[in-house]
Amino acid sequence: MKSKDKKELHGKSIEELNKLAVETKDALVGLRLDKTQNKLKNTSFLSLKRKEIAQILTIMRMKRLAQIQAERKSKVT
Repeated sequence: MKSKDKKELHGKSIEELNKLAVETKDALVGLRLDKTQNKLKNTSFLSLKRKEIAQILTIMRMKRLAQIQAERKSKVT
């Protein structure tokens, strides 16, 4: 994933990221199926998809934690 794509992920909402994560997981399942059927020529796509999923989930987690922190600060003041 290019750094430009990563920056775009930070601009998306949690719901959009969740939808993107589901779509990427589905794509990974398809790649695994292709690999078992010997249709996949470049197996490095599997690790790239796994890394992409991890990056999406990490950004989602960061956004959730930021929301929780903002809620706590608003309760204190």
